[in-house]
Amino acid sequence: MDSRQLRYFIAVYEQRNLSRAADQVNVAQSALSHHISNLEAEFAAPLFERKSRGMEPTAAGERLYEHARIILRAMAEAETEVRQGARVIAGDISIGMANSGVKAIGVPLMRTVLTDYPKLKLSLTESLSGATLMHLMASDVDLALVYNPPSEKDLITEPVLEEQMFLVGTAKLVGKAKAPIRFEELSRLPLILLRHGLSARALLDDPVLLKRLEVGAILHANSISGMTGALVAGLGCTIATKLFAQEQLAAGRLVAREVIEPRLTRTLYLCRLRNRPMTYVMEEMRRLILKLIAEQVRGGHWQAKLLG
Repeated sequence: MDSRQLRYFIAVYEQRNLSRAADQVNVAQSALSHHISNLEAEFAAPLFERKSRGMEPTAAGERLYEHARIILRAMAEAETEVRQGARVIAGDISIGMANSGVKAIGVPLMRTVLTDYPKLKLSLTESLSGATLMHLMASDVDLALVYNPPSEKDLITEPVLEEQMFLVGTAKLVGKAKAPIRFEELSRLPLILLRHGLSARALLDDPVLLKRLEVGAILHANSISGMTGALVAGLGCTIATKLFAQEQLAAGRLVAREVIEPRLTRTLYLCRLRNRPMTYVMEEMRRLILKLIAEQVRGGHWQAKLLG
């Protein structure tokens, strides 16, 4: 098995058709079919099911595709680093962030890359925290800022900051912003929360308290714009950071009340896959991300406590 065979395999997997795949990689269809047969013989397992409408990946084919993408990407990064020199920051980097991360450091990150790293191609993906983690686990991104990721043997996680969570909603629904509210009182309010699972983990560090909130939630919404619209419309309230709704808070459309007894927090982590070796580009972007986050926190733009 070599890189050429893997590229051929990926072409067939993605095109689901030998003829189209052959055109994509500029090789004869018979030669492409021969390479796929050799791979299947080497693995002693069929990689595709040949059907009249095309090539359908088997379970073995699905697994090989996941590994092949990682292998070819790592090989490309290695070639770039060797060709460009050990300390030249060049190549591609994909970074995933939850909405708060993009709101706080997205523009400074992009500006810095464009100004200081002309040979670096940045891809920035914004999603809910749970989806960001899924992008990382699928190797769609190299580094990810995720809230409260699960303990996984495949993950390397680095705590970055801790944020205080507030009750956010219209003043008519949640009361005056300067008056703290006890956690026990939240159960009597119409809460709108993120959907159960990975997305919901992003709300609180304490899973027991999170479960208690989820029981009484009137609605679950995995949409930032949908959630914000519902809050402004007075359909319900939520648990969030001030950064989440900073525009609406500044305009007076929403208010944020501190939750006490207990105080609610969540922790942001910088994550990467254990099976992906750190490249010079990843190291430099890790350093830059942590630097930008620290600047936003110390400047008062991101209300949080730095960790580490």
